[in-house]
Amino acid sequence: MSEEILAILEQIEREKGIKKEVLISAVESALVSAAKKVMGVKPDQELKVEIDPDTGKIKATCDGRPITSMDFGRIAAQTAKQVIMQKIREAEKEVIFTEFQGKVGDIVSGTVYRFERGNIIVDLLGRAEGILPRSEQARHEEFRQGERIRAYVLEVKKESRGPQIVLSRAHPNFVKKLFELEVPEIYEGIVEIKSISRQPSERTKITVYSKDQKIDSVGACVGMRGNRVKNIVNELRGEKIDIVRYNEDMREYIAAALAPAKISEIHLDKVNQRAEVIVGEDQLSLAIGKHGQNVRLASRLVGWELDIRTKKTKDERVEVKMESVISEPKAEVADDLPLNRLSGIGDRLLESLKAAGFRTVQDLLNADLHKLLEVKGIGKVKAERLIKMAKKIRK
Repeated sequence: MSEEILAILEQIEREKGIKKEVLISAVESALVSAAKKVMGVKPDQELKVEIDPDTGKIKATCDGRPITSMDFGRIAAQTAKQVIMQKIREAEKEVIFTEFQGKVGDIVSGTVYRFERGNIIVDLLGRAEGILPRSEQARHEEFRQGERIRAYVLEVKKESRGPQIVLSRAHPNFVKKLFELEVPEIYEGIVEIKSISRQPSERTKITVYSKDQKIDSVGACVGMRGNRVKNIVNELRGEKIDIVRYNEDMREYIAAALAPAKISEIHLDKVNQRAEVIVGEDQLSLAIGKHGQNVRLASRLVGWELDIRTKKTKDERVEVKMESVISEPKAEVADDLPLNRLSGIGDRLLESLKAAGFRTVQDLLNADLHKLLEVKGIGKVKAERLIKMAKKIRK
């Protein structure tokens, strides 16, 4: 019996990476609990069980006196086999939690295991399962079962079923980490990523700065013949990447962030961190970008509000804030309309919809009735009304 337990513990240590000392402690604790129940040990009596880590021999004492009864031998044989796997599973969960807790903020690799209500369950090389929620998936990306996938570890939660590892491919730091992996100068700290703004599946703007005057920060990120940035674009399934050189001169920095548009004038309001940007009429649509994308990302990148105007018509402008674009009604389309534009949606319902992956009016239009009914707080009547409102606002 002693040799059998020791052999099992050593095998689990090799296969699962759980230290034998941890396992021995777990088994000792389990044997104490079981023995107290079966042998009728009184509350004021002290029962101890020790397992020799070298021989596996079990030594039990009650108030300092050795227990040699057949009852204890039977209990040890039965309990060890029943409880050991439970304790091992608990220890294994703790090991996995600790391992992936240390990987929060890093990129991990795995394979697509299955699909669950819009979420992707990822097999992390047999060590654990990660969940890529619908809300953390890049909009236009599609994956097949068994396909290799890389993702950013967003957080690790402790749950009764085991650690829940939440992954993301939509987070801006996913792109940041890809640059760290692809560009040695960034990994070594010679080139620094100052800021990053992203619209997943569409475009990312990233600001870089070189601490060594001999090394060009943009050139290092682009790589020979563009190979480095090309590898990142391929990983992001074609997402466009603008690499901006950091400049302490805010005018130069803003102009670079708004590329490819050509800027005529920039007037700064340093107190309110707001800039008035003047462009030619032929550059207005380029500066704003599709659905305000270019100026919105540039604003987030530099951390200033950008007010874009044409040369001829000072009154014609687009104000861009850190998190939203205020544009003329014609520039606004249903694809990017937030759900709070629909009447009758309270904060609680809005949060439930977002948690289920519905962030825009277009998301509602793409969903069927059954998907909406899975959202907490939504019945059939409310689901039909939401779809009806989404169709109405799109018109």
